[in-house]
Amino acid sequence: MFKSTTKLILALTVTGVMTLSSYASEFKAGDLTLTDPFSRATPAAAPVAGGFVTISNGGSEPDRLVSGSAPFAGVVEIHQTSMEGDVMKMQKVEDGIVIPAGETVALKPGSYHIMFMKLQEPLKEGETRKATLVFEKAGPVEIEFSVLALGAKGAHADHGDAKKMDHSAHGKKDDHVEHKKTN
Repeated sequence: MFKSTTKLILALTVTGVMTLSSYASEFKAGDLTLTDPFSRATPAAAPVAGGFVTISNGGSEPDRLVSGSAPFAGVVEIHQTSMEGDVMKMQKVEDGIVIPAGETVALKPGSYHIMFMKLQEPLKEGETRKATLVFEKAGPVEIEFSVLALGAKGAHADHGDAKKMDHSAHGKKDDHVEHKKTN
C-alpha cells in the first residue's frame, strides 16, 4: 500500500509541475520580456476571447504595443475595459499601449487586454494558442497563450506592490492599468 500511495503522490506532483510549467512562460523581444500570456476557454459559439500578458521593459526607452495577429482569430485588437458609473465599457485602443522604460505593464481582465475576434473555433482549456504581438521598437514577437478555465484570472492575479499607471503622455490618464518598476 505504501508503494502505490508513493507512486500516486509522485504522479500527482509531476502532473502539477507540468501544468504549472506549461502555463508559466516567458518570451523576449528586444528590451521587452513578456510573461505568463493566457486566455480563457470559450463557449462553443463565442465569437471573441481576451488575451492577457505581463510586459516588462528592461530598456532605457519606452516601447509601445501597437497591434497583433493570430491564426485562430480573424481580427486582433488592443482593447481597454473601463467603468462608467455602474456600466462596464470596452473600446478599441487606437494608439496602442505605452510600455515605459524600466516598468512592467499588466494586461489583465478588467483593464487593457488583447481582443481576439472572429474566432475560428472555441478555445479549450489546457491548450495553447500562438499569436504575434507587434511593438513599435521591438517589432513582432510570437508568443503562446495558455488557455485557462473560463473566468480564470491568471497565475499572478494579485500584483502586490503594483501602482496605477498614468498614460498622460498620450492624452489619457488610466487609473486601472497597473505597473511597477522592474529594477
